[in-house]
Amino acid sequence: MFYILYKKVLRVIIEIKRKRMYRKAQALGFTHPEVVNCSQQLDNLLNKYTKQAA
Repeated sequence: MFYILYKKVLRVIIEIKRKRMYRKAQALGFTHPEVVNCSQQLDNLLNKYTKQAA
């Protein structure tokens, strides 16, 4: 039960982070440090999600 709930919460967090990254990229450009940092955080979340799926 906890595992399923954790994955759902993680998916929601991933979508929120992805939307924030897109907004920052549109406003600041793709190479801005804030966008790069946000992208790295998103990568970490996606890696966690992928490890949970395996």
